[in-house]
Amino acid sequence: MDYISYIRRMDYDELENFAEHIREYIIDVISKNGGHLASNLGVVELTLALYRVYNPYEDFIIWDTGHQTYTHKLLTGRWDLFSTIRRFNGLSGYTNIFESYVDRFGAGHVGTAISAALGIEQALRLNNSSANVVVVIGDGALTSGQSLEALNQIKTLNSKIKIIVNNNSMSISKNVGALSHLFDKLRSSKVYLETKKTLKKSMSFELKNELKRIRDAIKVSISGEDFFEGLGLKHFGPVDGHNLKELEDELKRIKDYDYPTILTVNTVKGKGFENSEVDPESFHSAGKFDVSSGVFIKSKGIISYSEAFGKMLTKIAEKDEKVVAITAAMKSGTGLNEFAKRFPERFFDLGITEQMCVTFAGGMSTLGFKPVFAVYSTFLQRGFDQIIHDIALQNLPVIFAIDRAGVVGEDGPTHHGVFDIAYLKMIPNMKIYAPMDIQDLLNIMHTVFKFNIDGPVAIRYPRDYEFGKFEELYDKIRLVDLDKWQILNEGKDIAIIATGYPTKSALSVAKRNGWTLVYARSVKPIDTETLSWVFENHEEVFSIEEGVINGGFGESLSRYGKIRILGIEDRFVPHGSRKELLKILMLDEEGIENQIKGVIERRKNYEDSNRTW
Repeated sequence: MDYISYIRRMDYDELENFAEHIREYIIDVISKNGGHLASNLGVVELTLALYRVYNPYEDFIIWDTGHQTYTHKLLTGRWDLFSTIRRFNGLSGYTNIFESYVDRFGAGHVGTAISAALGIEQALRLNNSSANVVVVIGDGALTSGQSLEALNQIKTLNSKIKIIVNNNSMSISKNVGALSHLFDKLRSSKVYLETKKTLKKSMSFELKNELKRIRDAIKVSISGEDFFEGLGLKHFGPVDGHNLKELEDELKRIKDYDYPTILTVNTVKGKGFENSEVDPESFHSAGKFDVSSGVFIKSKGIISYSEAFGKMLTKIAEKDEKVVAITAAMKSGTGLNEFAKRFPERFFDLGITEQMCVTFAGGMSTLGFKPVFAVYSTFLQRGFDQIIHDIALQNLPVIFAIDRAGVVGEDGPTHHGVFDIAYLKMIPNMKIYAPMDIQDLLNIMHTVFKFNIDGPVAIRYPRDYEFGKFEELYDKIRLVDLDKWQILNEGKDIAIIATGYPTKSALSVAKRNGWTLVYARSVKPIDTETLSWVFENHEEVFSIEEGVINGGFGESLSRYGKIRILGIEDRFVPHGSRKELLKILMLDEEGIENQIKGVIERRKNYEDSNRTW
């Protein structure tokens, strides 16, 4: 059912009740599926008001990022399918142009919306269309360089774009930087809020509407020069993002303005669910949880790669005061909470600025510090040029702790970290390590810091868990030969060279079938000595990686001999559970075994058919 015409017939009491119904539905579904909860609970009223003023089927409403669009999906024909969100073959957790006509531009990464919207607006102009173009962007997204670049072009393009800034003082972790403080200053100024309240009480409705224009001057006099006004945009607000009537009035007022406009809307991230209001960071991208208690449902006795990384880095930093940690608004996601508490002076959250983070790390390294940039694989893609130009070219000792490498699961194609081997492997001076388990992640970190690296190093690890305790793993840490591959099982005829997470599954397969299994901890450099031994002593050689085949680890090995590469084909991987996706990609234990046996069987059949009797 499409709810756009339905909500336009409601009075405000009915709308408020419907908003609560939407929240209850979102909470219920996400408690079972997992997903972005706090960000969506904060924009329910905003979405309702927006779609009472703008028609998403006629106007172009671009969301930045797509993870705050659950209400948008519910209102635009996907109510009955919402229970499938983030499940395999179900709704995407983000805007997706293949899913709905009203998902005007797909976005899983923050900061793209204004750029896309400006391009859409110019295309509409060339088509002589008068459709409205509206962007909904979080205040955290304004730390993104791409957002700032786009804002800088609005006046030059003679745009009439309308930008709604959802100001909740949060991106994922709490917002940082001067722009964030500017929003908070305006949001919390007692002088401004009291002045606004007094003016509202003392004037009629007509006079109030007429005098709203003076609000800009009041804001500037309180908060100083307005950032957006300086870029040629008219800036209105802040507006209470949970007051439907006030929201609708403001949206109507700016709709027909003949110039670009910013409307700041103050919202509460996690609104309507006490646990997410109190802890919006934990409930930003929530796992399954119990609705009544708000407690996350987790298996007991497990530890994630992210958690282990963060704890290990904290241990290392206790002994080495030159170790610093850097994140791009992902303190919790990358496991750095404990490090940040222990060493606040050595912890740097630079907001959603991956490019800056890379170069910032390079700058610190020139003065003898040991910077670790903890970042999701998919987000590091944004700093690709800086990795080459600012780090590798100068051979600076920066460590890239690449979280969520490989298939990430329900977040889907925008977030799968399957390209990092391919885009890092080709860069001179770069070393890449991929641990087979959490114990080896700790061993690699221990060894890297023990011997003081002399150039850039990438350590990639998956979004996954293992049973065990950090203390037990830490007690077993040891130095390892980083660049020497290990023969974990010596067999005959068939050899498997595995890197990263698939190694354990491949090892089980190799032992069961009497095949050789080589663990390639080092993706780059290649252990050519061990590789030569493999080619000389085996009839068939396979490589396995949780990454794309094109440009990946296996392709590097193919320069040295004939090899069959198992990995991810030339496609974007859909969303679904990590277990489901690895099975579909045939990178689980069963899939690895079936692929190898399939090759062996085809070879045998070919030889039999060509044998001369």
